[in-house]
Amino acid sequence: MPSRNDLQQYYETEAQLAPTIHQHQDWPYEISHRRFQAYMAPPHDVGGEADAPVRYEEKEEELWELNTYVTCEVLGWRGIWNAEERRRRGNNDLGLSLYYGFPYYGRWIWAAARMLVDKNHISLTELLEKVAEVRARHGKH
Repeated sequence: MPSRNDLQQYYETEAQLAPTIHQHQDWPYEISHRRFQAYMAPPHDVGGEADAPVRYEEKEEELWELNTYVTCEVLGWRGIWNAEERRRRGNNDLGLSLYYGFPYYGRWIWAAARMLVDKNHISLTELLEKVAEVRARHGKH
């Protein structure tokens, strides 16, 4: 089980990643067209967005990526979630910080964990305890 200090550090780190609006909103009755366009752009709609050049490299999928894919498929076969939940709500609707901060299959496993907690298949405490157990087993903190 994570300690209170561990959770505090987690929340502090998360707060640094959360997007912020530096202009007071207070439910305005009118907004500019530019702001409307920004509100309407979903976080996963990155087509046409400016980006730095990236060097493309082919790579073999790592074991954790293959295991993640299989886990997500099995969740679908078992009726725990459907493709739309995985694709939209799970993988894409994470917010910009998580979307850009996680690798492709990292978003898949994040979505699976979030969905299992949201649908009460496991509790958040059980998930955190399992993460702590795996970290201890692999000597990571």
